[in-house]
Amino acid sequence: MSAPTTSDPPPPLLAARGLGCTFGARALWHDLTLTVHGRERWAIVGPSGSGKTVLLRTLAGLAPRQAGTLQLDGQDFDTARPPAWRARAMYLAQRPALPEGTVAAALAAPFRWRIHRGKTFRREDAERALADIGIGADFLAQDTDRLSGGEAQLVAVLRALLLGPTLLLLDEPTASLDPARTAHVETLIAHWLAQQPARACLWTSHDAAQLARVSDHRLTLEAAP
Repeated sequence: MSAPTTSDPPPPLLAARGLGCTFGARALWHDLTLTVHGRERWAIVGPSGSGKTVLLRTLAGLAPRQAGTLQLDGQDFDTARPPAWRARAMYLAQRPALPEGTVAAALAAPFRWRIHRGKTFRREDAERALADIGIGADFLAQDTDRLSGGEAQLVAVLRALLLGPTLLLLDEPTASLDPARTAHVETLIAHWLAQQPARACLWTSHDAAQLARVSDHRLTLEAAP
């Protein structure tokens, strides 16, 4: 018997089926299905109040799933440890919280968490990523309490990328950034995606031009009645 000439496609990184979310009598979304494969870039779009942030937080396991199923790399959410799930499906909020101290210390802090045991913070990786976007290594010595809102967002994105998740869930990650810093974040994420095939990202943004640049797939949420 001859060997098959084609191989089965890889399983999806993320499979969400039949998701539903209601607040009281108000339904945000119903029977929502989403399948994300490696190196895909998704835009989550919809009017204010359609539940974009709630959806990202649900996919990250930060908001309760009211209906449907979630799988990441073939593992069902109900059989996963929540911290391990969140380490792989990482949610970045619009207004990140950073610990006191230097930027380098803020980047290194999560590597001491038990869920990231086995990972090592390498300052040279942070310096290399910053150099790719034209920022000097002296940025790592700045105090986090002196950062602008946009600089804090940049640090939060870089911190997530250094931790190496499978899925990035980006909730308005450049809302406080000027055009130059916005381009920096987009470049960092593009480089991260290109490094491994088993990675993907989902974005929300009020900037339609940005979503056109950073996504090749789109999920539209409708406003609830």
